[in-house]
Amino acid sequence: MFDDESSPRRSAGSSTKPGSQSALRRRNELRVTEQLLRGGPATQAELSRLTGLSTATVSNIVKSMQQAGLVTLTATTSSGRRAHSVRYIGDSSIAAGIDFGRSHVRVVLANRSYQVVAERQIPLPLGHDATVGIAAAAKLLDELLVEGGISRSSLVGAGAGIPGPIDRRTGKVIQGAILPEWVGINLHERLKSALELPVFIENDANLGALAQITWGAYSAVPNLVFVKIGTGIGAGLIVNGSLYSGSIGVTGEIGHLTINESGLICRCGNRGCLETVASTATMIQLLSRDKSHPMDAEDIVRHAKAGDSTTLRVLEDAGTAVGRALATISNLMSPDVIVIGGPLATLGELLLSPIRRGLLRHAVPVVGENTTLATSSLGPRSEALGAVSLVFQSDPAKQTT
Repeated sequence: MFDDESSPRRSAGSSTKPGSQSALRRRNELRVTEQLLRGGPATQAELSRLTGLSTATVSNIVKSMQQAGLVTLTATTSSGRRAHSVRYIGDSSIAAGIDFGRSHVRVVLANRSYQVVAERQIPLPLGHDATVGIAAAAKLLDELLVEGGISRSSLVGAGAGIPGPIDRRTGKVIQGAILPEWVGINLHERLKSALELPVFIENDANLGALAQITWGAYSAVPNLVFVKIGTGIGAGLIVNGSLYSGSIGVTGEIGHLTINESGLICRCGNRGCLETVASTATMIQLLSRDKSHPMDAEDIVRHAKAGDSTTLRVLEDAGTAVGRALATISNLMSPDVIVIGGPLATLGELLLSPIRRGLLRHAVPVVGENTTLATSSLGPRSEALGAVSLVFQSDPAKQTT
């Protein structure tokens, strides 16, 4: 932690010495800048807490940076009080965020001010292999650069995520991915070769978690769980303000927690996993049995909002099971907030209510009662936004080779 400017440790008349006031100020400015680059816009009070600097020091630094054209201030509210959100605008660097899904790829381009400058999603065929998906992403990236008049030289890197585990030691997609055709490929090397950029890869749920604390409303939340409920179910964990990746990068696989030991065989090989009970694929299968055409996630949302009793019952069972799994995580890490994402997040309380019941039923009471449950406000772009954050928070020199 850097010393506050008000510290008596000064060397009067020696501005070039390491312990001088000017050197200390430069280090503190760097501290604030690094936090804005890593965490996105923040109020001055949040910057003080996150950097360990006094509010007076942060105020002086922000004022100086504003005068130099490095930051902008926007009126906002924080804890019910008027405040100013500080946004870094110091350079023209652009990062690409890529979200590979089971049937889509989305590319987002954003600057260091955490402002999206270009974005598009295109469909991909079910069962596509990595060659098809990566080629589509590369083409889409080039198109967005041309359409936005953005120089390729301004790109500092690309972040990417897929719905499945990635071994951080090798950069390879491993068993358990929703894209089984991608298992075994070195996603890092393949993307790096196709894009000719520094590349940073993560599981999509981890990127969703990262997006919540950089693009979402939870920049000041130290411990957060993001849960993506889709064809698969995964969780991203934020612990003490940082993404938790474990020893090999495979964490948050709550979709494979056992819910029913006598249940169905899961794609992972185990029996009765959460995904066999609460994934959108399972819900669609249950709700499509008497339909002439299979339903999709949008149908689930529409029918639930219309009050369809069968759909609501399926959501009740699925949500309660998710809540039970989240109780296990909550008992282990006691998160401040659990954010639910994925295609059903727009259901709001229709989805949260059964999840909350499962959480409160199975969590230690004091933990369950003090855990906030919410749906993501970032919509389907959450994972791509998290991939942008991954680039800005990563050091290209530390890239996996």
